[in-house]
Amino acid sequence: SKLLKVGSSGVMVQGPWLWLSCFLGLRGVIGDPSLGDVSDSDPSASPDGPDGRVASFLVLGDWGWDPVAHGDVRSRFCQKAIANKMDETFQELGDVKFVINVGDSFYPSGVFDAEDEQWDSKWRQVYSAQVRSVPWYSVYGNHDMLGDNGTCSDEAFAAQINDNIKDLDHFFMPGYSWFLEHGDLDLEILALDFNNLWVDQTCPHTACEEECRKKVAERADAALDLFYERMEVSNASNLIVFSHYPTDYFWAYPDVLGNLSRATRPGGLERHVEYFGGHRHNVDQTSTTDISPNNNWLVGGGGGWSCDGSEQGFLVGKLFDDGRIETRPVLVHRCACCPCWWWWRP
Repeated sequence: SKLLKVGSSGVMVQGPWLWLSCFLGLRGVIGDPSLGDVSDSDPSASPDGPDGRVASFLVLGDWGWDPVAHGDVRSRFCQKAIANKMDETFQELGDVKFVINVGDSFYPSGVFDAEDEQWDSKWRQVYSAQVRSVPWYSVYGNHDMLGDNGTCSDEAFAAQINDNIKDLDHFFMPGYSWFLEHGDLDLEILALDFNNLWVDQTCPHTACEEECRKKVAERADAALDLFYERMEVSNASNLIVFSHYPTDYFWAYPDVLGNLSRATRPGGLERHVEYFGGHRHNVDQTSTTDISPNNNWLVGGGGGWSCDGSEQGFLVGKLFDDGRIETRPVLVHRCACCPCWWWWRP
């Protein structure tokens, strides 16, 4: 690789049947440490097999739950349920090469440096060694910025910036915006920092509002420059683009949406773009702006803050030897994450 830097049916249960339904649900949730019974995955989905697939990957966002500052996700139960389902899926696939992390990794204020204990309490101790055995390709979310040493200073002081792809004790993020060519997979990864889209809700809560706004604007300009450059230069059949924000946040950037919708690369050859964003806490394709003939997902339902919908979980992506890329959601039961008056959660 080459690096360049720059839900359920919702049936209401009343009376004595409430206690029976809770008991039956708890048998699976409490008795099974894998939390396998809280899955909402489609049982009719075809199993993975030798179908020409050359690699797979996982996508996650908005996941670093905090016991003090959080929304209506009341405990780490949701994040852990999703983490355990990721471990199970990783094992089933058998060929996961990386995890795409769209940010808001550490609620409420990010990590302060590379030794912050939250690396352990919110990541290493939640996600299995297996899931962390591949690089986590990452970007900053708005919450990650608030207490980060790089927000008010230079990139060299940023807590999550790390250009060592072999360092699996931290994320791989060689810059605020960056790209990576996977020549062996005919794939390019393009990660972009667009935290300017939430600047008015972020910088006032930092220790350096004026400097924060300046840095955020500079990083957004750099992200746009890199985006347009790679869209013109990249010759990969598949381009994975991600930032913390879903496509509906780009309403003021029609050229960005236009380029995400392009299905050709240099020389007129076909290219597929798969875009991932988080920030809003759900996993869906119905709330975002369409980029057909290409594809995009909101993947902010990682269990870190709240439920903006009933679809909570992560994505699986598959790459095939004929150039196809396929993505699908893997969800946990909505009541493992979101308020359900009849469902017990710790």
